[in-house]
Amino acid sequence: MLALSNKNVQLNAAVDNKADAIRLVALGLTQNGNVKADYEAGMLARETQTSTYLGNGIAIPHGTLNTRHLVENTGVQVCQFPKGVDWGEGNIAYVVIGIAAKSDEHLTLLRQLTAILGDDKATEQLAKTQDIEEFIAILSGKKQLPVTAESLISLNTETASLLTLSALNAEKLQQQGYVEQAFVGELLESTLLKLADNLFINDAKSGNQANGIAVARATAGQTVVTIANADETMNAQLEKLLNKEVQQTLVSGSVADVVALFVEQKSVVEEAGVAEGLEATFEVLNEHGLHARPSAVLVNEVKKYDAEILVQNLDRDTPLVKAKSLMKVVSLGVQKGHKLRFVATGNEAQKALDGIGLAIQSKLGE
Repeated sequence: MLALSNKNVQLNAAVDNKADAIRLVALGLTQNGNVKADYEAGMLARETQTSTYLGNGIAIPHGTLNTRHLVENTGVQVCQFPKGVDWGEGNIAYVVIGIAAKSDEHLTLLRQLTAILGDDKATEQLAKTQDIEEFIAILSGKKQLPVTAESLISLNTETASLLTLSALNAEKLQQQGYVEQAFVGELLESTLLKLADNLFINDAKSGNQANGIAVARATAGQTVVTIANADETMNAQLEKLLNKEVQQTLVSGSVADVVALFVEQKSVVEEAGVAEGLEATFEVLNEHGLHARPSAVLVNEVKKYDAEILVQNLDRDTPLVKAKSLMKVVSLGVQKGHKLRFVATGNEAQKALDGIGLAIQSKLGE
């Protein structure tokens, strides 16, 4: 999960332009030992290639692949600009998150950020709060976390090991702010409780930060439910696990079905606004996956067409999301070799799928 403190968060900042905003977060990254001084030039160069505006008033400037060797320690520097910064193309950034990441760690950071920043209310509060503790709580995902979400559900995992499934759940709960490292260590040494055929549950007494439920299911059907239990309000959710129909859904239902057991939500189709359409699946060839730049190229390609287009990452079993949203595309956490399924409707549906396929085949400009 994002490591945030007073050292790497600055509220109520003000600058004249985008370049100065980037220089400010770059300075913070340098002072905190995340990067060498030359990384700033890479951040400014990166911005000339493709805008790092993510959406919802958030920008995520970062270096180029050529400046990755200048990263000393993965981390972020966050500046809040209540008056906003013109980020070009009519976009105003109120929160600027400078990212420094080694290797493919940037994909994990981006997934964490987009899971939080997709919440309109959260981003609105980030833009205006003057309480640094509240700001950190929101951005680190520790405030008003849902009891579960699609990002906590892992289906069709290629393993026969219950320990591997437990570790996957623990990793997701930790990344998203539900638990601390102490929880992970204790959990992996604990004994699983069998609830039903192919269904197991575990938890830990230490390191619980928020109420949460993570579910990991193997391709053969073995399912592990991991509970983060921060307070007694979790009891009602735990009682559901004794219900036979709930148990059956956990071992055989879809991601949406599992989430719906614990959280009221719209269906993926209803939320996205598209019921059915033409489909195509493409394998991502980019060596470093879909980080911000190739994601932006993909979104720009999608926006060319008179069509409604959804996309999902089949390898992560994500829900369908709107392919014209950079934040949604980045949240898919796409790595090299992952397969993306596109669903398109509208006047140029087939043309869009053809164009998207060619763009992905050409490695989205990389």
